[in-house]
Formats: sequence, structure tokens, C-alpha cells
Amino acid sequence: MYRVGIDVGGTNTDAVVLHAKKVLAGVKASTTEDVTSGVIEALEAVITASGIDRQRIAAVMIGTTHFTNAVIERRHMEEVAAIRLGLPSGAGLPPMVDWPDDVREIVGNHGYQVRGGYEFDGRELSPLDEDEIVRIAGDIRAKGLKAAAVTCVFSGINDAMEVRTKDILQQHCPGLPVVMSKDIGRHGLLARESAAIMNASLLSLADRTVAAFGKALVAAGITCPFYITQNDGTLMAADVVRAFPVLTFASGPTNSMRGAAFLTGIKDAVVVDVGGTTSDVGSLSHGFPRQASMTVDIGGVRTNFRMPDVFSIGLGGGSLVVQCDNGIVVGPKSVGYRLRQDALCFGGKTLTATDIAVASGKADVGEKAFVTSLARPLVDAAAAKINAMLEACVERSRISSTPVPVIAVGGGSILMPNRIGELDVIRPENFAVANAVGAAIAQISGETDRVFSLIDGRTRESALAVAEAEAREKAIAAGALAETLEVIEREDTPLAYLPGNATRIHVKVVGEMGGHDA
Repeated sequence: MYRVGIDVGGTNTDAVVLHAKKVLAGVKASTTEDVTSGVIEALEAVITASGIDRQRIAAVMIGTTHFTNAVIERRHMEEVAAIRLGLPSGAGLPPMVDWPDDVREIVGNHGYQVRGGYEFDGRELSPLDEDEIVRIAGDIRAKGLKAAAVTCVFSGINDAMEVRTKDILQQHCPGLPVVMSKDIGRHGLLARESAAIMNASLLSLADRTVAAFGKALVAAGITCPFYITQNDGTLMAADVVRAFPVLTFASGPTNSMRGAAFLTGIKDAVVVDVGGTTSDVGSLSHGFPRQASMTVDIGGVRTNFRMPDVFSIGLGGGSLVVQCDNGIVVGPKSVGYRLRQDALCFGGKTLTATDIAVASGKADVGEKAFVTSLARPLVDAAAAKINAMLEACVERSRISSTPVPVIAVGGGSILMPNRIGELDVIRPENFAVANAVGAAIAQISGETDRVFSLIDGRTRESALAVAEAEAREKAIAAGALAETLEVIEREDTPLAYLPGNATRIHVKVVGEMGGHDA
């Protein structure tokens, strides 16, 4: 049986076929505006290139930028009823208080604050005002809102009020999708609330996107299940994506990092993914991307769901190289997907970073004769500038002074030198389609992140055991094989500012997909 990985980027849609641990074929197709036709084109091309029987494909894994782009471009978002359970506390900071004005307008600015909520140890802050929830349900019907997001103070400790609110809303508004913040964000009320509201605004788009992918596969004669990659390097079933589209944010860079680990066999490294327009840089720890520990900004909105600790710079294969009074400037403007028409080495008229790589002998693409007329000082200065930009990124991503290898992936990684400072640069086979490889090898995960009170005989060890059992249950429910589960993250942080010997525990487990282990 085979696994197919597809990664939809801004410029290219990449696809690979994997059998066991071997990449049989990898192709690139241009990303299309409707995305789906680009996916079909890449899928057909990779099946043809590998010569496999499409009936023997066990699973298709897709990495997509649909949902991130919707927020960044302010499109396809629905209006949402944002309900917070926490009065009398928090009244001065209404829902979406720190959102950009244009995004707040798009999702409707329908904020409601209701009595309810908990203390850090699960005790009631104030009882839930159920009559007010019934009134809000009437308001939702009157306004014709398509989704609601419910956020309760300290729902990570006790979720009873969020669950009860969802039940009341769905009783009075049959069929209304209700997102509970406990299922998405981590601790931190405003950021968790924003994550839930953003998720609710994308539910209709998620439904359409998942349906479109399903139709694309049926049209290609593929009957196996398909999965979407999420931003921690693991998989979600199609139905889970319908409920939690925000968990796919930043899955592209994550796929590249997981693909880099798979192609090289290296578990701890700095990965540089150089595309046509940008370079994404991050650290691998135990074969998975290091997670960001702070709030993450998506389209100007601060959220706190898990995200890889990856940052981008405007340097790619299509980056413009301009000589100005202050020296050489490389990027952030790029010719993007027009590289093969506009770059000098392909017969165009624009000087790009790829032309510098060809002229300096680093790369062999296009026609070298087209760039031989470039002045040597210009080529040397531009190459030095590109190297300096990449070295600054790698230094920023290192988590210690211990030397680790740098893995270069992505079609634009021809720009990378052979060494960065004292670190060796590795380019694995199939480096150009590492992102699709990362999608194809993705596993299934389960995660727990909540606060425990170490009182009444509960020890740190017993709290860790409870958290691990919860994470395992979630992974198995998502389709992982129990015997393949392993813990890849386990951390506990004592919360000195809370009484009752409180500690925050985060545990994550991963395992192979049930029935489809390649």
C-alpha cells in the first residue's frame, strides 16, 4: 500500500508517493486560484510518475494554506456570536478588544458577556446565568448568525459551563455550530477566546474546503480516506478539520521540517525551507518542530493555540536583487511563480537571487550564458548578502551553543552555502518536495495542557500520569494505534502566583495511523 502527500503552497503544489520509507516519485505543479484543480493536477502527475495502481493508495495527506490565507486576506470569514462566561470579572475588556478593526467588523463584533466562570482550582466564580444564554440564543436567531464561540474563565480546569452553554444554544438554535474554547486554546483568557472566535468564523469555509478535497479525490478515482496536516506535524481526519480549521495554520513550514527530519534521519537540527518568495526557519527537537511558547499573531489577532516556532524572511529563489546607494538589497520583493519567465538565467530581464546562485557556480538551472555578463563584484556582494541573511536566521533559531546540522530544503535552497558559520549544511535527496514528504509521513497525536492542584494527596507524578492517559485517549480516538504511541513532549510548570500548589502540565503523544501504517 502507498501513501500520497500533497502540500499546497502559495506558488507550487507539491505531491509525493511513499512506499514504506522510500520516496517513489515527487512532482511540482502550479498552485491554482481555486486550489482544488492544482491538487488534481499534482495528484495525477505523481501517480503517472510513480507508475502505481491508484487503488492501492492507503491514504492521502494534504497540507493546505486555505485557512491561514482567509484570515490574512480577510476573506471567507463568517459572523460569529462571541460569548464569554466570566462576569463580574473581565467586564472592562470585551471580546475581540485587541483585534484589528477590519477583522472585528468582518466577524460582526457580536460580543456577549455573561455571569459564570471558575477560579484556578475549579471553584465557581459565579453561577452560570442560563436565562441570559436563552436570550442570546434569540438574538443569534434574529441576526441570522451562522456560528457561536463560547469562552469560560479557567475552562481548562472545569469545562462544565462551556458544555452547558453549548447545550442550551443548540436546544434553542438547532444545528448551530458552537466552538468551545477549551478544545482549542491554552491558558490565557483573551488569546484563547480569540482562537475560538477565529475558528468559529472559518467553519463554513472548512466545510466547503473538505468537501472540495473529497470531490477532487473521487474525480481522480481514489477511494481511500484523506487527512489534513495540522501545525504540530500530525494529522487530522477530514471531520476534525470541519470542526477545528485553525489547527491547520502554519502546517506548511511544519511539513517541511518533518520532511527534512525524515529525509536525513536527523532528529535535532535547524531547518531552512527556501521557497520562491520567503525562507522559513525553525528548530527540530526529537524530529518535531519546536513549539512557540508565547502568543502567536495571525493576521493581526493574538491567539495561543499551538504553533511551530518558525519565522520567515523575505528571501527566496525569486527575490529581486537591487543595487542602490547603500549597497546590495535582496528581497523582500519577488517575481514569485514567474521565476521561469522573468529571471535572467531563463531569458528574462529581472535580476533575481537564483541568477546570483547560477553566476557564482552554486546552482545549475536555466542557461549560465545568460548571466556571464554580470559584474563579478556585484555577484560576490549579492552572494555575501544572501549568506549573511541566512546566517542571521540560523543563529536566531539555535536554542544552544551546541553545534547542530543545518538542513536545507525547498526549491530555493540552491541559495544556501555549504557551511553557515561553523555549522554544516545538508541537502537531502528530494529536498525540493520535503514539504509533501512531511505531509505523507505525518502521524496522529493527542495532547493535554491544563492546570492541576497538587492537594488532597495528589502528587506531581500522579498528575503527570493522568495527563498522559488523557493525551493517549485523545490520540486513540483520533485514529492512532495504541501500541505505537510514544510521548514526545512532557513538561510541568509550577504556578507560583496561584495558591494550592498549582502546576501546569503539558503532555503530547504521537503514534502511527491505524490500519494505514506505511
